[in-house]
Amino acid sequence: MAEAMRKSVAVIIPYYNGARYIERAIRSVLEQTVPADEFLIIDDGSSESEHEALLAVAEPLGVRVLRKENGGQGSARNLGVASTRADYICFLDQDDFFLHHHIALLIEQVRDQDPHFGWAYGDLMEADEDGHVIASSIAARYSAHPKHSIEEMLERDMHILPSASIISRRAFEAVGGFDTQFMGYEDDDLFLRIFREGYTNYFFPEAVTVWCINKNSTSYSIRMSRSRMRYIRKLCKMFSSDPERLSVYMRDLVFPRFMTVFAVEAFKSIYFERSEHERRMATHRDELVAMVDEFTALIQAHTRLRIEDRFKSRLIRALLRPRSRRLLVVPYAAARVLRRMKLGFRRR
Repeated sequence: MAEAMRKSVAVIIPYYNGARYIERAIRSVLEQTVPADEFLIIDDGSSESEHEALLAVAEPLGVRVLRKENGGQGSARNLGVASTRADYICFLDQDDFFLHHHIALLIEQVRDQDPHFGWAYGDLMEADEDGHVIASSIAARYSAHPKHSIEEMLERDMHILPSASIISRRAFEAVGGFDTQFMGYEDDDLFLRIFREGYTNYFFPEAVTVWCINKNSTSYSIRMSRSRMRYIRKLCKMFSSDPERLSVYMRDLVFPRFMTVFAVEAFKSIYFERSEHERRMATHRDELVAMVDEFTALIQAHTRLRIEDRFKSRLIRALLRPRSRRLLVVPYAAARVLRRMKLGFRRR
């Protein structure tokens, strides 16, 4: 453990109007069994009252705060890295919190003998907004780890969260940090670029962070939908030098993963207005329906879909284009019946 403690670690929290959660996040960092060498909070253009609320918590605890104009979580994290010097970086989102052994477990995963070490990461517990645990494992349940191929990184959500990772400064700076055009999918983009530069990754199946589901976060907003489309456009450019490989990725990985996501978001914006989140998304239904068309056009520009996928995309677009709730009643009811049948077969 003495060897592990000699590795310097900086913890960076990007903050934006998160006064409700920030004390919990801060205390989780300060209560680590192995303390951080540097701890910095970047206020990404919060309102004056939210900034004052942050200072009221951070200053008495001796936590350094920097303030900048709003530019998104990626830009706040980049500033945090540029303002610290530690060799390894741990990020924490304002509404999540570290388990007490977060740094201790992650620093043990750093491979001194690996000159290409990129990052190591653990599992996460899932919790509600108030921090009450719902599940003790997320990453190990839903994805393969560690990542050995581009296919593994594209076929589904990576389930690599910066809040459960320790990242080599060398690797982070080598790829230029987070791409600030994203307000969603910036994590997938970062780890994909680090991987493509030849850096290695290591996973261990123990939770180090509690990931709290907050329906008011960027993950549940139109900004996430727009960022998803930007991410797909970037993937097309990233692999454009190898059209054959790009075609396979688009057909076999990107289309199956994202078509349903775009379609369901557009469907919900037309069909549901029950919760505050659904009502917010309903105001963007025209844009969400247009995204389905744009996504399909983007895919078809780079690959030839299988017959069944072409039929699926045409049917989805035909159902969504009229923006008619009545037209969606039958497919919604059919989908519910099929889901119940599937669950029934699983129980048997």
